[in-house]
Formats: sequence, structure tokens, C-alpha cells
Amino acid sequence: MNTETLKGSCHCGSVKFEVRTPLAPAARCNCSLCRRKGALMSPPFEAGRLTITQGEDALTLYQFNTRVAKHFFCRHCGIYPFHQTRRDAKLWRVNIGCLEGIDPYTLDAGLSDGASLSVVEDA
Repeated sequence: MNTETLKGSCHCGSVKFEVRTPLAPAARCNCSLCRRKGALMSPPFEAGRLTITQGEDALTLYQFNTRVAKHFFCRHCGIYPFHQTRRDAKLWRVNIGCLEGIDPYTLDAGLSDGASLSVVEDA
């Protein structure tokens, strides 16, 4: 499992971060939010493997349904770079499309069944 340090950012560059995570197995989630944003996510990793190097003040938090997961978005460009997971609040995932030099369209993706964790219909 390759866990080299990868650099990433939102679209406008206000938020920059570094993360140590493998890229496989990558996954898409079927919860209502992830279906709409369509991001390809890294495997879950421990919080200490993510460092925000610029723009923490540009991040906006969005929570819904059980309010356990924490989805972060850039308040300037709206891009989702990473989130704290609902299944385990100690784990995070990064949006692979935000990583420098990585083409998310070349990676195989599994499915994370976030819809089954919902406490409200269609969430």
C-alpha cells in the first residue's frame, strides 16, 4: 500500500493540503450527497495523515442526516476536498480529483454503501 505524501487543493487554490493515503481501493458513495457531488474518494485514513497547509479559514462545514460525517467545502469555489467519515469519526477520506498529478478517471472504483447508514429516507 503506497502512502507517499500527496498534495492537493480545491479548484481556486484557496485550500491546500497534504495527505498520506493509498489511492486504492478508491470508492464512490451512494448516499444522497455523494451521488450528487460524484467525487471519487480515497480509502479511509487516520486524521493525522491529513495536513491543511493553507486556507483552513476558507473551509465551510456541511453536515446532514445523522450529523456525524463532516463534509468540508471551499467557501470560494465550492469544491469538496475531504471529509470525516460517518462510519468511523476517526477516519477521513480525500477527494482524489483534488490531488495533484492524479487522474481519477484512470482508477477503478468500488462502491461505499453510505445510503444504508441513513436514518432518513433518500439520504
